[in-house]
Amino acid sequence: MSRKNRVPLADRVARAAEAALAARHFVSAIDVLVGIGWLDPGAVERWRRGQIDCLEEVVQIDAPRISEAIRLFGSWATARGLLPSPTAYVGRTPDRPTLRFSRSGNPAIENSYRTHWISPELSEKKRARLADTASRAPELVVIQPLKPEWVCHRCGGSGDLLMMETPGPACLRCVGLDDLTYLPAGDALRTRRAKSKSSRHAVVVRFSRTRRRYERQGLLVESQALADAQQET
Repeated sequence: MSRKNRVPLADRVARAAEAALAARHFVSAIDVLVGIGWLDPGAVERWRRGQIDCLEEVVQIDAPRISEAIRLFGSWATARGLLPSPTAYVGRTPDRPTLRFSRSGNPAIENSYRTHWISPELSEKKRARLADTASRAPELVVIQPLKPEWVCHRCGGSGDLLMMETPGPACLRCVGLDDLTYLPAGDALRTRRAKSKSSRHAVVVRFSRTRRRYERQGLLVESQALADAQQET
């Protein structure tokens, strides 16, 4: 595309933000960066799993342009009368670290990323529900490996399940989840009951070569929670 025909960044930001707002009644900086094509959703997931130190490392544009897009997004949201909602971003790892967005770690920059903008057309109750859901810690995810010959980067062991970390795969004992019991998918009622009774849980997924995506296989829950759920069914 020639420079003459190039769509201004402000217009691209506005279109991406409008699309996200229409779909979910709120919009975030991540929505905008993904929407304008600078950020891959897969990279966002790796960041949430602690495999990337800060989000800006995987934004496919230089720092000044990122700052410009975030500034334009904030101006657009303010002009639209959207309501700011500070949102917690914690990692999808057992220690639940606070995720970092910027290379600098500047608090003002971090806050600009963490602020979600919510439609004022929603009731106060619905806005509160959206804010609570957005700040909720994401579910832990463990993987059923396709190949059994993997090695834990921490202890050198192996197992039927693993959790991916930045240096490589880790066994459940090393990440502190080896006391949980596997509940295969298939009984939705029992799964819901066990999950609600367990103070800790993790989703088990396996990569499908045919569909080229990870698919849910079951849940890891506390043994007592599973026993209590089975008594109720």
